[in-house]
Amino acid sequence: MFRTQRYEGCARTYRTPARLLPALFSATMAFAAHGQPLEPYPTRPITIVVPFSAAGGTDLTARLFAQALERQGGQPVTVLNRPGAGGELGMAQVARAEADGYTLGLLNTPNLLSIPIERKAQFALTSFEPVASLVDDPATLSVHANSSIHSIADLVRVAGAKPESVKYGTAGVGSAGHLSVLLLEKRAGIRLLHVPYKGTSDVRTALLGGQIDVAAVNLGEALAFAEGSPWRTLGVMSGARSGFAPDLPTFAESGYPLVSGSLRGIGAPAGLPPARSEQLRKLVLAAAEDPKFKSAAKQASQELKVLADARYAETLLAQQDQLKQLWAASPWNQ
Repeated sequence: MFRTQRYEGCARTYRTPARLLPALFSATMAFAAHGQPLEPYPTRPITIVVPFSAAGGTDLTARLFAQALERQGGQPVTVLNRPGAGGELGMAQVARAEADGYTLGLLNTPNLLSIPIERKAQFALTSFEPVASLVDDPATLSVHANSSIHSIADLVRVAGAKPESVKYGTAGVGSAGHLSVLLLEKRAGIRLLHVPYKGTSDVRTALLGGQIDVAAVNLGEALAFAEGSPWRTLGVMSGARSGFAPDLPTFAESGYPLVSGSLRGIGAPAGLPPARSEQLRKLVLAAAEDPKFKSAAKQASQELKVLADARYAETLLAQQDQLKQLWAASPWNQ
């Protein structure tokens, strides 16, 4: 079926298939709104750069989300692990990439914010356009099930009575666990002894083996480590109790209103054209609402916290200010 159209000043008659008229109308409107026709997006594979090794919590978030992004965008999505320098190498790779929406980064706090504070880094927060947060994995402190420490109050009492007598393990200097304990030390006026490891699996081994007294890991890891193990988590550094662990008290309930951990989200290189930025935002938010993604995240004990655009950026800026204040009081790499 065809529909005949005549254009003034032309002798010819142009015949356009009726089924194409809606697409042509949309393209015309896009041209009018932006001054140039919008290119479809995505039309080729997308890469999500993860600045850490495979098998960690950040990597799991990226892989679950990549599947949703594929379903919503109709293009292959590759997860590229680029570990090194505490996450700096991977985030720098995203910062240098072309701002076209085809190279994205799995932005992870605190590293995204702490690295540029502690040293001259290859990126800054302004190197990225925050698109949307995905997962909020709050910090926790855990002990061996046989420990005499049963609460955050117990931990503060023991550490306060004898400074640096309590050894705590983290995934390294400047990690979420390390900075979270520094916040507690500052707030409670105590000092613990830091024992850094290469990763949280090493922290788990050390706690269960008695080499450390306290493990500072994120909630998703703590829940996994507790399965079938003599592992007891004392509290969670979040504004409210987690739906995954409703019996676990917040630090605020113990008198220390601290919020810390790992906020994971999608970011793009700064400088995206406004039209492409809007296309990317819509795609990411559609993937974040993907039912299969939500189900998989729940099964993996990854608590979703979707903040888009300005709300995500404002949250990152607030955390950046908190870390700057912490650095001024307790430089974590010294």
